[in-house]
Amino acid sequence: MTRVSHGIDRIDATFDDSNLVANAGLLLVATLTSRLGLETLIDATVKLVGRIGGARPGRKVLTLVHAMIAGASHIDHADTIRAGATAGVLDHRVMAPSTVGTFLRAFTFGHVRQLEAVIGKALARAWALCAGPGSHPLVIDIDSTICEVAGHHKQGAGFGYTRCSAITRCW
Repeated sequence: MTRVSHGIDRIDATFDDSNLVANAGLLLVATLTSRLGLETLIDATVKLVGRIGGARPGRKVLTLVHAMIAGASHIDHADTIRAGATAGVLDHRVMAPSTVGTFLRAFTFGHVRQLEAVIGKALARAWALCAGPGSHPLVIDIDSTICEVAGHHKQGAGFGYTRCSAITRCW
């Protein structure tokens, strides 16, 4: 064989072990969701009764959450957590991407608010298990991306909350 025949396009990776878990990092998150009882909490709080795809919302939300934690960027990637023995690590039935898509199309703004209530109840459960900050305040920065401000002409901003700009490098 010549070196030319060893192209990257010719590599094929296969696994013959049915117990292989591709995303073993999900074990920690699966343990947390199980201990907090999130599937039952979601089922009790999110009411999609009579809507197509509305049954058992807990397992569908957890399928989405676990897929996102495993790196999913869109619904079709939910299939990644159905590979190998990954689904066996999770404490819920992993739903197909098409089922999750149908579920999401059933949502209204009110259902999003119901999920918001689940977050509050889940945090209360976590705090009850001593996972909270104790007597100290907790700050959750959802948008933790730090981007430099490109200049003084960007909608009147000379710098962002970090007090850094393209002129004064902070990192």
